[in-house]
Amino acid sequence: MKKTHYLFIISFLILSCNNTSKKTTKSIPIENLMETNANEKWVSLIQDNTMDGWHYYQDDGNKTGWDIKDGVLTFTSANASGEGDKSLVSDKEYTSFKIHLEWKVSSMSNSGFFWGVKEDMKYEFPYVTGPEIQILDPEVPDGPLTQAGALYGMIAPSKWVTKPAGEWNSYDITINHNSNNGVVVHNGTKIVEFPLSGEEWDAMVAPTKFNNCDEKPWQNCDFGKFKTGKISIQDHPGVISFRNIKILEL
Repeated sequence: MKKTHYLFIISFLILSCNNTSKKTTKSIPIENLMETNANEKWVSLIQDNTMDGWHYYQDDGNKTGWDIKDGVLTFTSANASGEGDKSLVSDKEYTSFKIHLEWKVSSMSNSGFFWGVKEDMKYEFPYVTGPEIQILDPEVPDGPLTQAGALYGMIAPSKWVTKPAGEWNSYDITINHNSNNGVVVHNGTKIVEFPLSGEEWDAMVAPTKFNNCDEKPWQNCDFGKFKTGKISIQDHPGVISFRNIKILEL
């Protein structure tokens, strides 16, 4: 063969090897990792047309605003009635877990995901006990510490990857008290990591409104003090929807 033919064959083999390498090392989207291990006991927390497993915070039987249809759980503030906070809380308490949830909000609306919520009549709102991962229309002119994906008031997301109002977003959140570690993956991108207790946690809380909160208008507050508690999704003005909520206890 001619020398040019040898060069062509060598180049072709190199390109083929590179393509094969790329195919075999292709990463799985983070939000889909829950599907890769059949031994993991993921539990769905949302059903097609029932709110079983959830109830209104401090439910007195008179609160409305949430409904569910075809597996989508939605809060519509225009339809809400009853006194007090209308966030939903889980019937069950959790300690360490991974959770996947998908959410979308109407324009200029927001919500939040909470863990470690202690449902007691002395606590007026879920946020006086449970830390929050913010849910927010990215067009709302809030600061970095209250943007979508932020550990509310304490850690800003390292990247802003939130989709516009009306589009579905995903969170994959890990709360692991065994390793004292919390992680937020937003639309497939890791954006926040934090401790759950200890000196570093206390230092993050110190400059926020949750420090010395017995002096605040809500009076009673034990923010971030409960390793075991309920999870919660927040009521707020606008239309807020959730779907595909799945949890894995650790």
